[in-house]
Amino acid sequence: MPLTIRAFTIPDANGDFNIYINESLSDEAKEKSLAHEKRHIERGDFQKNELARILEKSL
Repeated sequence: MPLTIRAFTIPDANGDFNIYINESLSDEAKEKSLAHEKRHIERGDFQKNELARILEKSL
């Protein structure tokens, strides 16, 4: 994974969230990235409309 991507989360068919963290990051950066991804889950950012907005914003 390129360093420009620190982490990302993908919801699966079971409704679980799979968080992927870049192995090249320092331990501190990994912890911060995990916390960031967890906030997305807690805020409900992966509801269909919100996910589409996030993806469009990143393009």
